Amino acid sequence: MPTVTSADGTAIAYERTGGGPALVLVDGAMCHRAVGPMRPLAARLSDAFTVYAYDRRGRGESSDTAPYAVAREIEDLHAVIGEAGGEAYVYAISSGAALAMAAAAARPGITRLALYEPPFMGGAGDGGRFGEYTRRLRELLDAGRGGDAVALFMANVGLPAEVVAGIRAQPAWAALEAIAPTLAYDDELLGGGEVPRHLAAAIDVPTLVVSGEASPEGLRLAAKATAGALPAAEHRTLVGQTHDVAPEALAPVLIEYFGRAR
Repeated sequence: MPTVTSADGTAIAYERTGGGPALVLVDGAMCHRAVGPMRPLAARLSDAFTVYAYDRRGRGESSDTAPYAVAREIEDLHAVIGEAGGEAYVYAISSGAALAMAAAAARPGITRLALYEPPFMGGAGDGGRFGEYTRRLRELLDAGRGGDAVALFMANVGLPAEVVAGIRAQPAWAALEAIAPTLAYDDELLGGGEVPRHLAAAIDVPTLVVSGEASPEGLRLAAKATAGALPAAEHRTLVGQTHDVAPEALAPVLIEYFGRAR
């Protein structure tokens, strides 16, 4: 299992598959290489790209270094890009999209960007709900109640209480609880939930923002708002897809989009 050392000494675990131009995949909340969509997606992209999938700090096989700062996660992503040769395409999903945008604005290295449903506020009245989630999340994490923090996150993204209870009863729950502290990292990346228009304006690389036709309206509106804030962006909707986008639906879109740069 290879690792790259980030600027603050954190070991960032990654895996590389395929051949071709470098493409780095960035996960959203509660995911890492062993849990989430990136390995199946990487398998579908590896015929066209050299794909780098990595564990964000505090997850999977990566280490962590306190205190957390968004700037440190930007350094992590650029460290992986450095391993890829110093330049790479980047695909990011959900709150990982906020990280990718921050990294693209901070310094060169990302040459083309694709984002799936960055979860910024897309509807009226979302601000109060976002602030209440942040307050309660920090309260639970400070009290050492990681399991309750995970349950709060799941409820916040729309899972019914009975579904959350069912997941909590499964053996895999312990792995989710172990990375509960990283929920605060994703929350900080979202910066209060507004589309970061000043940051977006500084991103001059071509960007594709994708949303699912069957996703909640707020996420669909947020994707369109994010695309509208980026100087060189286009928006696309995937028919029949939700926030849990299927790799087989997404991979052809990414292959076509990143393939334009060749």
